Amino acid sequence: MIIQAIIHTAEEGGFWAEVPVLPGCVTQAEDREELEANLREAVEGWFLAGEITAEPSQEILELAI
Repeated sequence: MIIQAIIHTAEEGGFWAEVPVLPGCVTQAEDREELEANLREAVEGWFLAGEITAEPSQEILELAI
């Protein structure tokens, strides 16, 4: 699965990123390497949060990213 993120330069230094297709999935870091690691964690967390909040009538699909 390929997910695109928009990377922004933070005013106070470092970077922050958002994943438009995953509402509320954002992260920040001091450098690009850390930002990439944080993005992976944020995306995984976003999908896990959906699993936790799913209603019994909903089906959950797990994806490897």
